[in-house]
Amino acid sequence: MYLLGYDIGSSSIKAALVDVNTGKTLAVVQSPESEMNMLARQSGWAEQDPEIWWNNVCLATQKIVNQTKLDTSLIKGIGIAYQMHGLVIVDKDHNLIRPSIIWCDSRAVEIGNRAAKDLGMDWCLRHLLNSPGNFTASKLKWVKENEPENFKRIYKMMLPGDYIAMRLTGKVTTTISGLSEGILWDFKKEKPAQKVMDYYGIEEHLLPEILPNFSKQGRLTKEAAEAVGLVEGIAVNYRAGDQPNNALSLNVLEAGEVAATGGTSGVVYGVIDQHLYDEDSRVNGFAHVNHSPTDPRIGILLCINGAGIQYSWIKQQVATSGMSYDEMESLAASVYPGAEGLRMLPFGNGSERMLKNKALGAQINNLQFNLHKRPHLFRAALEGIAFSFVYGMNILKEMGLNVQVIRVGNDNLFQSTVFSETISNLIGCKIEMMETTGAVGAAKAAGVANGIYSSIREAVSNNQLIKSYEPIRTNGQYEKAYQDWLTDLQKT
Repeated sequence: MYLLGYDIGSSSIKAALVDVNTGKTLAVVQSPESEMNMLARQSGWAEQDPEIWWNNVCLATQKIVNQTKLDTSLIKGIGIAYQMHGLVIVDKDHNLIRPSIIWCDSRAVEIGNRAAKDLGMDWCLRHLLNSPGNFTASKLKWVKENEPENFKRIYKMMLPGDYIAMRLTGKVTTTISGLSEGILWDFKKEKPAQKVMDYYGIEEHLLPEILPNFSKQGRLTKEAAEAVGLVEGIAVNYRAGDQPNNALSLNVLEAGEVAATGGTSGVVYGVIDQHLYDEDSRVNGFAHVNHSPTDPRIGILLCINGAGIQYSWIKQQVATSGMSYDEMESLAASVYPGAEGLRMLPFGNGSERMLKNKALGAQINNLQFNLHKRPHLFRAALEGIAFSFVYGMNILKEMGLNVQVIRVGNDNLFQSTVFSETISNLIGCKIEMMETTGAVGAAKAAGVANGIYSSIREAVSNNQLIKSYEPIRTNGQYEKAYQDWLTDLQKT
């Protein structure tokens, strides 16, 4: 028996096939090989055509079937992970009305700010765990204000994963975790946020039917099966946003457990069992995949825009031609912690929510021409990103999250020993790197709803530990370097 998982990203679609009997991942593919296009009709806008997602779901599925030569009738469940906070709207015939307004589109910022003021920030935090911000509900309000003819045609609004599930099953559904990421879920009342919808003029019938994350969400239609190259009737059993799903993939399910990733942006996702929030809304709380009204599990999400993109910039602009990340790591490791006083602020990728939405820009501080060379620049760049993670994790600690172990995947900045040891030493925690991906996690999660696994823990318990980092004694070098960096940040 097999399980199939999809990860619907804004760059590409990934698909993974898992063998239920062995627990092994048989294949992971992506489509397209290069990044999918984004539409930016105005500055600050970001849209994608959901039809492109669907076409690449079909191509990725066909690629994985051809690569593994499997009998598709043995696939017993499909799971979906997806880019969060996007808006997809369809008419009564399930046809797209306009391109999706995706997660990194900022057109609705002022709409969300105005809503927070009018509804009351205290009410928003207690009921929504967030300000309305630039999330899905605010994007739908933008459509209502700016494209009234399109708004009148809406039969249902969806998140990106809901759209792919609809294309597979023909059913329009969503989840509590999905509505919470759209700021459409009231945690006090444990039902759709009527006060937000009334304020925005969104009628509740526009919301899809709500299903649990782990449930029988429909079966592959004949039309969908022909398009993707599978057999009709395979069950779709799971759906979640990419960050909650990444946490699930890393076996982060209970209070105090933490997942992290360091890609273009950086994310720390910690689980708590109470309806907590940050007074300054520097982090966001959403329903985790195993949340329930009687046994809450809230994922606290910290996002750092200036992360891997800074190190990529350093590679392109500072490293010698053809130099690899491994070579940069080796040079960075040749320099002591603190990079002999050279420091970088990595905040050059737009406003940072954890800095109260300030756009500070990146900085290189205390550069000494007679002392600092490329290895210092590489180390300072890695440390600057690591310090920003530590700064954010201290916000989570203020909220009561006890960070003892951080679990990470093996395809991002945490592959850097310099980066990981800096965080481990400053937070005083262990970092475990696991062999898994979001698409693999979604595939395994699909096996929970149909009874293949007895629990979520069982589904993801056989993740292979690749390496771990633990705090080491360094005579306060990391602490001094971080305090100097923090002084730079506070001055800015």
